[in-house]
Amino acid sequence: MAKVNIGLDAELVVEVMVLAGIGSPQDAIEAVVRDYVARGHRTEARTGLTDRHLREVDAKPQDPQG
Repeated sequence: MAKVNIGLDAELVVEVMVLAGIGSPQDAIEAVVRDYVARGHRTEARTGLTDRHLREVDAKPQDPQG
């Protein structure tokens, strides 16, 4: 599995860790992202709406716009 490194505000990460009851910053953020994705899938299943084209968009960087 590919990994992505990003920078986040430390206070935000600590708050997520406390709210989720998870001791590792990486695990806490991963749990939040997984929950967000799962919630989106549940919403799609209930409404019958999907944004498949958004998931199929090429991940390569786009040319600057504007």
